[in-house]
This record gives sequence, C-alpha cells and structure tokens, in this order.
Amino acid sequence: MDIKKVKAAVRDVPDFPKQGIIFKDITPVLGDAKLFKAVIDLFVKRLKGKRIDKIAAIDARGFLFGGAMAEKLGAGLVPIRKKGKLPYKSYEETYDLEYGTATISIHEDAFNRGDRVVLVDDLLATGGTAAAAASLIKKAGGKLVEIDFLVELGFLKGRKKLPGCKIFAPIKY
Repeated sequence: MDIKKVKAAVRDVPDFPKQGIIFKDITPVLGDAKLFKAVIDLFVKRLKGKRIDKIAAIDARGFLFGGAMAEKLGAGLVPIRKKGKLPYKSYEETYDLEYGTATISIHEDAFNRGDRVVLVDDLLATGGTAAAAASLIKKAGGKLVEIDFLVELGFLKGRKKLPGCKIFAPIKY
C-alpha cells in the first residue's frame, strides 16, 4: 500500500492539546484495518532478517504499533510507561516538555544484556520522550538498533536530541 494513503488519513486537530498546536491524529489510520496493516507491514518488512530481540514501545500510542510488530517479528514486547505505572523495580528518566517535565520508566529486568531493541512510537516531535526512552533502554542493558515512528514533525527538530540513532519515519511534516 502507498504511504500516501496512510498520510492522507492522518487528521489535523487544531488547538489540541492547547491553543496554537495542530495535533496529528493517527486514530483514523488505526481504525482502518487495511491502513493499520499497511503500517505494521511497512515497519516489519524493514526489520525482517535482522536480529531483533525486543520491541520497546512508548506509552501509549507506541503500544498500538509495538505489540503487532513484536508478534510478527517473534520478538518480546517491553512497555515504557509513565511514572508510577509499572509494578516492579524500574529505572526512571525525566525529560522536559514545552510546559513542564514528564517521567517515564522501564522495568530493570526488561532486557537480557545486549538484547537488540527497536524503539517505537507514533510520532517524533521535540524528541524528549524518545531520548529519555533511548536512555532507559541503555540503562536496562538493551542495545538500541533503531527508532521507528509513523510520523515526524521535522520542523520541531526532534532528531537533534537523538544523535547517533538510526531513525525511520515514513510520514514527514
């Protein structure tokens, strides 16, 4: 399937979550079985034949892609959650937002030392969440192979917070 059809389904929502922001809403893509399958197939096709031990998915929209990817690749799934949501011993990483800070966490035993990991989320914006998640993967003993996003907001320059990381994002604004 042509990625242009997926991009056409991404909806702009003005003034969400606050005035002046144009939110890129991927729920129409998720709600269309053919488009959702096309996205998962696109991610998985690129990774087939590479040794991927775990998919690390960022709370919450990353979970939607991560679970399907892990299943198709025969890899484990590691959730990276908001602070206070994981039940076992965890590492935490705090990062800056436009309007404050946020903290995410990962279980300390999420990886075997040297596990090859693909990090996935729906959208790369300023890069803070992805940079914090990449740091957590390293702390927990994983080796980050690449980071996959459906959408990248290039004008926010999030890649600058991810130096040395291989990044894949088929839809760019």
